[in-house]
Amino acid sequence: MEMVFIYGPVASGKLTVARELGRLTGFSVFHNHLIVDAVASVFPFGTEQFVRLRERMWLDMMHEAAVAARSLVFTFAPEPSVAEGFALRARDVVEAAGGRTRFVRLSVPAAEQEKRLVAPSRAEFGKLRSLDLLRELREQFAASERAMPEPQVAIDTCTLAPADAARAIVKALALPLASTK
Repeated sequence: MEMVFIYGPVASGKLTVARELGRLTGFSVFHNHLIVDAVASVFPFGTEQFVRLRERMWLDMMHEAAVAARSLVFTFAPEPSVAEGFALRARDVVEAAGGRTRFVRLSVPAAEQEKRLVAPSRAEFGKLRSLDLLRELREQFAASERAMPEPQVAIDTCTLAPADAARAIVKALALPLASTK
């Protein structure tokens, strides 16, 4: 079981690249907002209950996928409400069940990030869409990203289209391609 853990700043293209990677490999796409939005429907973002349940649900899903040998692509935007060390706990949960975690960092220049932030596609999930809030929190987001594990692959999503980024990840990590039968 492989877990490709894609992380990067808001609006760096994590979900778009993850979907392309899932299409190429057949890996399930586990978008972090599936859990974020579910938990936020009951507990306000950032509250103790929200933080605890969000992490537990992320880790439970990863554990069960590893036990079932179901490879996946997880998307993650490092930010201050996530408990320190989450990425390493995620890796440990997967490895304890016999899987392997590969870290991929996506980046995007600030000017491009600001253009992408307001894209209508970001409304699909409860994603950050406020330019003022992004600018206010940018340094906190950057500090959270600096605390992440070193990636095996790093891609600037301004230099590669999503499909090309996914192919680069497949090549760099020697991931299997989905059967075309």
